[in-house]
Amino acid sequence: MKGGETDFEISFFERLVKESPDFVDALIPLAEAYTKKGLHDKALVLDKRLARLKPNDPTVHYNLACSFALAGKKEEAFQALEQAIGLGWHDFEHLKKDSDLKILRDDPRFQQLVSSKEEKSSE
Repeated sequence: MKGGETDFEISFFERLVKESPDFVDALIPLAEAYTKKGLHDKALVLDKRLARLKPNDPTVHYNLACSFALAGKKEEAFQALEQAIGLGWHDFEHLKKDSDLKILRDDPRFQQLVSSKEEKSSE
């Protein structure tokens, strides 16, 4: 039934977004549903829109980094992740385990970014 629930969520939130394209409270769950369904390109489009609508929201930029990573766009994922951290994202334990960011973990920049930001946040 889980797949059916996700399909229902997509249908429901797509209707809301069609009526109100900048309705953040519908865009966020729609992007999440697209991601659950493996529709990473669609999720990325919405996460980019959300980043424009909420430019100072660290969670929005973190989700954008995840979408870029899932779409195979490593450089953009790093940029969005750095922005999320700069805006106040501080859940480094989640970040280190998040399967959405898997393609970044083997890159030395990932560990360097996490280590340097963890040190600053503990000061």
